[in-house]
This record gives sequence, C-alpha cells and structure tokens, in this order.
Amino acid sequence: MQEFEKSISFDGRDIRLKVGLLAPQAGGAVLIESGDTAVLVTATRAKAREGIDFLPLLVDYEERLYAAGRIPGGFLKREGRPPEKAILTSRLIDRPLRPLFPSWLRDDIQVVASTMSMDERVPPDVLAVTGASIAVLLAQIPFNGPMAAVRVGLVGDDFVINPTYKEIESGDLDLVVAGSPDGVIMVEAGANQLPEADMIEAIDFGYEAVRDLIQAQREFIAALGIELVQEAAPEIDQTLENFIRDRVTAPVKEILARLEKDRTVRDAALDEVKASLVAAIEELPDDDPVKVAAAADAKAISNTFKDVNKTLMRRQVVEDNVRVDGRQLDEIRPISCRVGVLPQRVHGSGLFNRGLTQVLSIATLGSPGEEQEMDDLHPDTEKRYLHHYNFPPYSVGETRPMRSPGRREVGHGALAERALVPVLPPKDQFPYVIRVVSEVLSSNGSTSMGSVSGSTLALMHAGVPIIKPVSGAAMGLIKEGEEIRILTDIQGIEDFLGDMDFKVAGTDTGITALQLDMKITGLPMNVIADAIHRAKPARLHILGKMLETIDQPRSELSPFAPRLLTIKIDSDQIGMIIGPGGKTIKGITEETGAKIDIAEDGTVTISAIEGEKAKRAKAIIQGMTRKLNAGDVYAGKVTRIIPIGAFVEFLPGKDGMIHISQLADHRVGKVEDEVTVGDEVVVKVREIDNRGRVNLTRLGIHPDEATAAREAASK
Repeated sequence: MQEFEKSISFDGRDIRLKVGLLAPQAGGAVLIESGDTAVLVTATRAKAREGIDFLPLLVDYEERLYAAGRIPGGFLKREGRPPEKAILTSRLIDRPLRPLFPSWLRDDIQVVASTMSMDERVPPDVLAVTGASIAVLLAQIPFNGPMAAVRVGLVGDDFVINPTYKEIESGDLDLVVAGSPDGVIMVEAGANQLPEADMIEAIDFGYEAVRDLIQAQREFIAALGIELVQEAAPEIDQTLENFIRDRVTAPVKEILARLEKDRTVRDAALDEVKASLVAAIEELPDDDPVKVAAAADAKAISNTFKDVNKTLMRRQVVEDNVRVDGRQLDEIRPISCRVGVLPQRVHGSGLFNRGLTQVLSIATLGSPGEEQEMDDLHPDTEKRYLHHYNFPPYSVGETRPMRSPGRREVGHGALAERALVPVLPPKDQFPYVIRVVSEVLSSNGSTSMGSVSGSTLALMHAGVPIIKPVSGAAMGLIKEGEEIRILTDIQGIEDFLGDMDFKVAGTDTGITALQLDMKITGLPMNVIADAIHRAKPARLHILGKMLETIDQPRSELSPFAPRLLTIKIDSDQIGMIIGPGGKTIKGITEETGAKIDIAEDGTVTISAIEGEKAKRAKAIIQGMTRKLNAGDVYAGKVTRIIPIGAFVEFLPGKDGMIHISQLADHRVGKVEDEVTVGDEVVVKVREIDNRGRVNLTRLGIHPDEATAAREAASK
C-alpha cells in the first residue's frame, strides 16, 4: 500500500492518520497520532480453527517505555507482564469492537495497539480505539463499522473533547464514549458526583465528535480505494435446528413462565429438558439426518438450545413485561447488608447481598510508604487507593484452575475503584493508603456493582471518613425490532442473553462511575438517557438499605490498624533524619518499632499499631529537627562519659556535650565526680558550633528555668 496521510481537526486538536509506512505484512495497519503521541494499530485475520463456535478475537495493547524516553526498572530492564493500565486499555479497545463483527464470524482476529511515542498531554487509549476500527477496515474484515471513540472532560463549565492529562486531573469528569453509525456502543466514565442531566449531556457531546470521526474514516478508506467488506453468512443445515426447536420450545417456555425466583431450580429444570433432547437424538437411527448433523457439529445442540432460551426469555419480557424470576422491569431483588463479619484483625469488612449475588469486601489501612508505584506510561507515579476484585469458580458453582486475575477481574476492580475514589477523604486529612479487596462469593449478575456497595460498607466500617456513601446498579436492555425494554438490576441470564450491561454508580448527589457495554451495534441517545434516569431510583433504594446497616463511618479505627502521626520538617533536614546509608532512620525504627515515611516536601508520616510507639518516634524526630537557640534550658539524661566531659540526651534523639569545665562552678578533677551515666541533669545550650554540634553547660541556670525544664520533660 502506498503511503497516505489524513488530518482530522476538531476543537483545535488534530488527529493524524498515516498508512503504508509501517507493518506492511499485517492485514491492516495505521499510525494514529495526536500531538507527540503516536499509536501503531494493526489488525490481522487468520482462517477459522476446527470446532470453534465463537469469535476468537484477541486484542492487545502494548506499552513500551521508550515511548516516554524511559528505561524499565527492575533487574531485566525490559517490559514484562502488562501493567494494569495496559490491561484496561486492551479492554477499552475490545468492548466497542467486538459487537460490530458479524455474529457468524469464526475466523481468528488479532488487533495489536502499540504506543510508539508518548506525549504526556495526550492519552493514547482513545486513539488506539479509533485506530482499531481503521486497521480492521484496512484489513477488509467483515465489520459493521466504522467505530470511533473520544474522551470528554469537564473544564470549568465547559465540555472538552480529548482533554490533556492535566485537564482530566483538574476536572470533574473523565468520560470515554465510543460509537458506531447506529449509536453509542460503549461508555466508560469516572466523575465527581456529576448530576444525571450533565452526564447525559456529556455523552451526547462526545457522540457528536464520534460521528465526525466515523465520517472521516469513511473518507479516508474511500480515498485509499478500499470498499467496506460485506460477506454473506454461511448457510446452515436447518434439519437439526428445526428438530431441536420443535422438541424443546414448549417445555422451555413453560419453565420460564413459572417465574421461578431460584436460579438453581430453573437451571436444573432446563438441564432436564436438554438431557431429554440429547437422549432423543441418541435414540434416532444412525443414518437419520438429525443424528448425522448432530455428530458433525458437536456444539450445535448446546448453541441451538441456548438460542431457544434467549428467544423465549426475551419474548416474555417484551410481550408480557415480566422477567424470568417474576420481577417487574424496574424491580430490584431483595437486599441485605452486614458489617464486621470478620474479626477486628481485618480493619473493616462489609457483606452485600442482592438476590443470589453476594460480595464480601475487606478494607485494609496502610502507611503512606505502601502506595503502589506505577511503572507505566501514565503520568501518575503512585496510587493511594487500591481496589482488587476476585471471582473464584465456586461463586457460580463451577470448578476451574485458580490462576492470576484475568482481564475481567482487573476491569471490575478498576470500575469499583473509579466509583469510590471521588468520595475518599483528602490525603492531608487521612494519609492512609487504602486497599479494598472484593471477594465474590456468589454471582448472579452485577457483581461489580455489588463490589461498589460492599466496599462502601467496608470503608465505613474501617472508619474511613468518606465524603458520601456510594451504591451501584446494573441496567439491562432487550431490543426486539422497534420494541425496547429497559431492565433494572439485571441478573445473570438477562446479562448473558440481553443486549446491554449498563453499570451506574454514585451517591445521592450524582454519578461517580459509568460503564456501558453493548451486544448490538449501538443505541440512540434517548435510550441511553432513559437508562441513566431509571438507574437513579435503583441506586437510592440500594443506598437506603446500606444506610440501615451503617449510616456513617466508625469513629474509631480497628485496634489492629496502624496509627499515623504526621509532622513537617524542613526539606534540608531530611538527610539528617535518614542518616548515612539510612543508619539514623533505621535506628529510630529499631528503637521504637514504628515505620517512618518521608516525602520530598519534608512531610514525615509515622505509623505503628501501638500509638505509644508512634509517639516515641515522633518525639525523637521532633527533637532532632528542633531549632535550638543559645540559652535554651532542657532536662536530660547522661548517656555517655568521656575524659573531657559528658554527653546528655536533652531531647529525644538529640544530644550535646557538657565540657568538664562546665559541669560545676568549681574545678572538677574527674567527670565521674559530678555525674554518672543515667543521671538526670538540667542543662543550658551554650553554643552550636559550625558543624552543628551542641555544647551544653550546667552553669548560670535560674531555678525557675530548671523547674520549667523538668516539667516540660515529664510531659
């Protein structure tokens, strides 16, 4: 392909598209740039593998630290396991891309987005999403696109398309909108309690820019002489499918019409129908067309049976306005909440139940030195709040190997984290590092929003003074032709067989996080707006149940949580506290048992499980850094004797020497004649020499000064 470039401008910000220069053997490749950020996105298609009955789409986002002029840390000095931000970006690309491939496509497709250059003003993730659409079109893979994504920020009272990192950080909104020609297909947002009306306006504002990018892609592809691919779906032998539908439609419809609230009972009944179907096919003669077709396609029975379930479940919702468990469309499952379900060794715990979904969240408080260091391309170098989500197989009654968290677990943890960050207390008021782990103990839909609610309970139980409690609800959608039904608090079957998973989290004031994923090719804004409005009463209902359990953060921390004390020292005193090779700070830690963290601005945070240990370490550091003046009087203790004088610790961690001539108002033959190690003495600062050494005296001290010094030392 010949080299070709196109520039797109909106809101004074340019996006440049370049093809024909890089990755010539990829199916399609585009270098998409904005500012000095450049992302190479490729799409490659391979022939379908035998026995695959799903779309094997693999999306990888690759970060290379050379993009920001950096060398990786660690021993190996090369990139290893992708950081969390890269995993989330891979998901961000995958989610709007996947629904736009034809449902019948079974070819292996791989999309790889690599950040080649990084401008700290321009995030690469939304560029990668749009670049993925262009790469797929260039590869001439069947695709119901084009698709594009933009970020929307809120700077002051104005929405901004593709804001810089600084604008995102200082604003109240970080919203990513992806869309196709048919409408909005994905939303990902974090917000500072933004009202519903403002969020809807922001999504609409973003989709207008998405439409401009879609049109630009069409012009770009046309200029290259490439046509959008329209491949026909493969023909399917209807013999087996018709047999299955005729055999199971009536019993499945009857089971769904029972409106069984217990999922396990409903699933068991459906399994019996499926088992009888398999038995009926087995009883057919070997040369029967139905049995031959079933033998040729091992997964045809399961797939068709699932399709019958899907069709009948959706028809019941659209025609009867009733769901499989008997709920009305806007009805929420029974909710129960508890706190303190684990011993106090755990700093805070919250158990959230909604129907058959159960999430146990555990909050842990740590010292500032336990912040997570980020080794990726994102400008933020540390994280103070960590939210981790675990989804063990027993939560859905299954067995499988327990390995490291997958993309889904990382994504759900990040969503809950995003929902709660806006309500955390400022660092200067609550300097703890906070980690929350959400353990999904039972799953039947919307465990991520259960994690938000359970984690709010855990944080309040741990005594974290959050600004406001946060709850979350998951909205679903069934679209049959022109008929649309929005479902509140979707369960597993409605997520699995429905068209939308729309998670909305927030306080009673506004939204803190959104995540919208579609299984169809897009929705108009009026449907998106309706779903957001319907989520609010659901969130408030859930929040009310939570507040019945705990209505405000505990006033006291767990006795096993570290106690933090914070002091400020001059930055030029940091070296003195640390000492050569860390000797001084290690000595304080060993003596007191407290942990000490020092920030570059001179903020010293001292942590210890026992408060007295922290106070002792604080006193030592204050003593070491106190500004001394000649004439100050202190009560101290003799710590060491040498032939020419005695050393006295007159402040915690601070000592000085009394020369033998300053021990008494008469001639002293031996130091031991006046003082011994351990004696309590009152001393005056005589001078501080040019090397910072303190010289003391016992002479010229007024009795009132001595009394005041002893009283101060006893406090």
